[in-house]
Amino acid sequence: MPVERTLSIIKPDAVAKNVVGQIYTRFEQAGLKVIAARMMQLSAAQAEGFYAVHRERPFFRDLVNFMISGPVMIQVLEGPDAVAKNRALMGSTDPKKAEPGTIRADFADSIDANAVHGSDGADTAAEEIRFFFSGLDLCPRA
Repeated sequence: MPVERTLSIIKPDAVAKNVVGQIYTRFEQAGLKVIAARMMQLSAAQAEGFYAVHRERPFFRDLVNFMISGPVMIQVLEGPDAVAKNRALMGSTDPKKAEPGTIRADFADSIDANAVHGSDGADTAAEEIRFFFSGLDLCPRA
């Protein structure tokens, strides 16, 4: 399996529940390393830019409003098959359909307040990482 990097965001609902540490533990137990991290309050412009691919979708404004409703924890994860591994850890976007033991099954409240974001592919991951981090921010761990 190739070593990859992927972007992960712990969304405002999960930050408010104070479960960031529990989510980090799941990343680490799955063999993913946090190589960059920052907590921030997204501005409307940042949220709109990050989710621009969804601009024409009916849920776009609600998504932006949710993502600016409180602080988020943004991290770059690195490890073998990191994109797929993180997506498996997250579970289905709809927590009612998420497998037991996944992050969304355990911490999300709804399809809208679904605890986490993760890149959906290697190309998307590279773009999303660049959106929040410069190359100097990334600290590969041994």
